[in-house]
Amino acid sequence: METILEVKDLCKTYIINKRQNNVLKNVSFSVAAGEMIAVMGPSGSGKSTLLYTASGMDGMTSGSVSFKGRDISKLKKDELSELRLDEMGFIFQQMYMLKNLSLLDNIILPAMRSEKDHASRADKKRRGEELMKKLGISDIADNDINEVSGGQLQRACIARSMINSPTMIFADEPTGALNRTSSEEVTDELVRLNAEGTTILLVTHDSHVAAKCDRVLYIVDGNIKAEHTLGKYKGPSSMRDRERSLNNWLMDLGW
Repeated sequence: METILEVKDLCKTYIINKRQNNVLKNVSFSVAAGEMIAVMGPSGSGKSTLLYTASGMDGMTSGSVSFKGRDISKLKKDELSELRLDEMGFIFQQMYMLKNLSLLDNIILPAMRSEKDHASRADKKRRGEELMKKLGISDIADNDINEVSGGQLQRACIARSMINSPTMIFADEPTGALNRTSSEEVTDELVRLNAEGTTILLVTHDSHVAAKCDRVLYIVDGNIKAEHTLGKYKGPSSMRDRERSLNNWLMDLGW
């Protein structure tokens, strides 16, 4: 299976008040096409930093990150921005959208900025409407972002992340600000997107969310301490066994 993301000996160091803070220490892992991988670990362990550095949103101190065979550390700033826009999708815990735009206009904005996408605005709008329909939010396309629920807004963020048909989605605590019902809905949408072929790397503190992923990486003090393989999620009937397996593993690690 094709490797989409290859991380080797990745280090990230911050200098704070003349003190060196090694947030990531020689992290290595790979993500194959079609995988859905969760990153878990205690607060401050480096989960989000790993996601941002591996996706090129933040610079690395040393090591290498290869995305579809391209070393992102060697890309110029505009090349990296273009790669993130056209080949990657991003979902965050805080659902950042422009307040002066409708949900639909927020969703199609990345497509409007993409130089590789030569479709007309009407075609891009239709694509956005199709994504909203697929995610069950087509009835709120013209709403402002403060007129919808948190779950609806996060599904709109998923639609936005998919508008340029990315190879891979990076998600940082995508259900962290949601109630259990909305969290379940958003997680199931990510699972569906993954089943359709989109590769996903997500950070989560929620073992219920992680139990729907193929693999779980456990990071402590900037190092990947262990990895647990669950295989492809087969539906609700498999959740009890998957959660039991994952939670037992997490407890053994001191979670």
